[in-house]
Amino acid sequence: MKKKVSIGIDIGGTNTIYGILDREGNFLAQGQIPTKDHQEIEVFLAALNEKIRLSLRNLNNRIIVEGIGIGAPMGNINKGTIEYSADLPWKGIIPLADLFKEFTNLPVIVTNDANAAAIGEMIYGGAKGMKNFVVITLGTGLGSGFVVNGELVYGHDGFAGELGHTTIRPGESNRQCGCGRKGCLETYVSATGIKRTLFKLMGDMIDDSPLKGVSFNDLNASMISDAAKEGDKIAIRAFEHTGRMLGFKLADVVAHTNPEAIFLFGGLALAKDLIFEPTRKYMEENLLSVYKGKVKLLLSKLNSQNAAVLGASALVWNNIENGDAKKISI
Repeated sequence: MKKKVSIGIDIGGTNTIYGILDREGNFLAQGQIPTKDHQEIEVFLAALNEKIRLSLRNLNNRIIVEGIGIGAPMGNINKGTIEYSADLPWKGIIPLADLFKEFTNLPVIVTNDANAAAIGEMIYGGAKGMKNFVVITLGTGLGSGFVVNGELVYGHDGFAGELGHTTIRPGESNRQCGCGRKGCLETYVSATGIKRTLFKLMGDMIDDSPLKGVSFNDLNASMISDAAKEGDKIAIRAFEHTGRMLGFKLADVVAHTNPEAIFLFGGLALAKDLIFEPTRKYMEENLLSVYKGKVKLLLSKLNSQNAAVLGASALVWNNIENGDAKKISI
């Protein structure tokens, strides 16, 4: 008997990861392609489709694919579009679901990548059984997914919860964001943001650092984390500054949604205490007293490459069961 599967796709600013999964969230196959190397959406989708088809052929007709779920920055579940993403090479409004249907007759559902990660955390990860929580994705940019009373919050037209494009304290930042504005949180709190912070600190501090010999394009968050673990004062300061910005904003998030927990997900979150300690400290300092000591700050229990893929694939099962991909609840 053939196994029913869904395809989950996580489109990130650097790489796009996909998986072919069964209903229990087990990966039968997975792969990735570089997002940033494809400046035209049609070329990107053709390359992604070819890679997925190769994976499907390798499963030797043992499966039935029920649909495709896609998580992407600024993905709109109401329209199946990506709209004005600051983190992707394609600008404007991209009719992603319609374009993808040129390659398949399967149902194609698009949502925000952080919402997909929240779904993955809710169904397969540390948020099992939680009705109120937030997932913060720390990748090329900063995404956020909000679950309130067991349901994802999409808002009036599908774009609720864009924490990465709220601004930090007025007067503290003039960093240009890819969205066209200045001072967005993700210009500080993201893999790209911490690189920008580190380069500024290297200009301000006289301490030695092996990272001073690394170009901006070659530098990544993992290198900064490794240097900080080795006692690099500049790298440690970069994490402290990043955690301060994030903690301040999370205090606002708590006031708005009163979550049981906030999960950090993505490459930057894998630095663990380097990012968690300052974030927790500054969040608690800025919380209203009624919230202090009540909100758990947790590392995602899902593999950093898998949560958004798992969540995107779950959109398919939910759509089959309920006929409405937005109504994912516990």
